[in-house]
Amino acid sequence: MLDQLIQYDEELFLFLNNLGSESWDGLWLVITNKLTFIPLYALLLYVIFKKYGWKTLLLMVFVIAAMITFTDQITNLFKYTVQRPRPCRAEGVMDFTRFIAPRCGLYGFFSGHASNSMAAAIFAGLILKPYFKNLIYVLILWSLVVAYSRIYVGVHYPLDLLCGLTFGALSGFGFYKLHNYLIKRYMR
Repeated sequence: MLDQLIQYDEELFLFLNNLGSESWDGLWLVITNKLTFIPLYALLLYVIFKKYGWKTLLLMVFVIAAMITFTDQITNLFKYTVQRPRPCRAEGVMDFTRFIAPRCGLYGFFSGHASNSMAAAIFAGLILKPYFKNLIYVLILWSLVVAYSRIYVGVHYPLDLLCGLTFGALSGFGFYKLHNYLIKRYMR
């Protein structure tokens, strides 16, 4: 059963990865770059500051730093425990992969890009929901695009992304709850 799931995952990866073309490679390399979305994060922090003030923003920065550290470390724990080679290193897959990423790490289960972007999307979307009802949907869509970019550049399987997105959503929700608890406990 697990072997069949892995085979389907590899086949879906190869199909999606090979949909790419040189004319779109530059765009997807920009999307997959971690630094690309710093302006989005800065804008979200600015909006949070305008809606909630300095004290809440400072608390939130610590909660966000803890959330990103948590998702990063758990992702790394899974990568080095499961040790599933990335598609760009996997025998029988790498020869058919359009690999355009600047580098290829050893292991890929599960995606840190997917978990971090989804955690940020859920957290920010829930924090700002009283002011921007549909923002969470835009942020989730952004997270899905970032996640897909990892297939496009050849470094993650769809299952890596699905698990990363799920873990990120749970983490974002959990840290949103932690933030609310800290606000009630220490800020009111």
